[in-house]
Amino acid sequence: MQTFAPMRERAGTRTAGNRIFDPISKELALVEEEFERQASSNIQVIDYLGEYLRQSGGKRVRPALLILSNYAVGGSGSDPRVIRLATVMEMLHTSTLVHDDIIDNADIRRSRASINARFGNQTAVLMGDWLYMSAFETTVKERSLEIIDILTRLTRKMTEGELIQLTTIGSLSISEDEYMDVLRRKTAYLFSACCEVGAILAGADETDQKAMSDFGMDLGIAFQITDDILDLTSSSDELGKGAGTDLLEGKVTLPLIMLIDREPEVKKDLETIMLDGDYRRSSREKLIKTLGSHGILDEARQYARTYAAQARKSIDVLPETEYRSCLMDILSFVIDRNI
Repeated sequence: MQTFAPMRERAGTRTAGNRIFDPISKELALVEEEFERQASSNIQVIDYLGEYLRQSGGKRVRPALLILSNYAVGGSGSDPRVIRLATVMEMLHTSTLVHDDIIDNADIRRSRASINARFGNQTAVLMGDWLYMSAFETTVKERSLEIIDILTRLTRKMTEGELIQLTTIGSLSISEDEYMDVLRRKTAYLFSACCEVGAILAGADETDQKAMSDFGMDLGIAFQITDDILDLTSSSDELGKGAGTDLLEGKVTLPLIMLIDREPEVKKDLETIMLDGDYRRSSREKLIKTLGSHGILDEARQYARTYAAQARKSIDVLPETEYRSCLMDILSFVIDRNI
């Protein structure tokens, strides 16, 4: 069986992400085994698709957060319940990626053909649904109404976020508040749920549960803001998916919201890019240069650092352990990464 090391290694070197997750490498290997088990089926097509998705890999940040949060508040991250729920979080995340790729007509995911590009939209929709329901079936078996309630609210928030975003596609009038609302729903609530569920499984008190929930929320915001910056500045090879695609899909992210506020005449170029669906008439390089001339990329990075600082403050209440240090290191990795 193939095991998976979180955070891809390139050219034989170990990434910062690998080092951060070293203390829970055995637990993440158990997650990989559990993912393989949960994504398997006696229905051949589902089994094949599940294996295709699992082997596509990914950073496995979300299950790692659940395990680290569990350890950080005094739990046993290798407990079978923790491993099962960590896997549930990765399956929920994977199911949302499958559906997002259909909506966005994305061809690449994690440096491979997306499941919709490879097998068609109809198959992808059904496989995303199957993953989602399999994750909930596992959750229900844990017999925890508190955790079921968290995941039910989470799923509603993520779906609302996708629907809200659809109403703003192609709009250059989206406000920073609207952007942040969608960001929280689509990304940060899942990070928060991972950390909170990890604490619940450890039997943590309400103070520590809230600390972990708040940590995950602020980390998720910092993570997505950084992702949105990288979508503008990195290459497709670095990202493992199409670069510069947010704007091509009509999504206006924080750096562009800031740019429109400073230089409203840039709307014409942005409209051209969205209408064309490419950067031929108005280059991506020109856009990056304009963002740089206003200091907007640095400002957006500082925005992410502010949320990272809030996240650090949230877990100051926890005892100083190797696992709390790993959570702190994740914050630094997220906001300083180049890919």
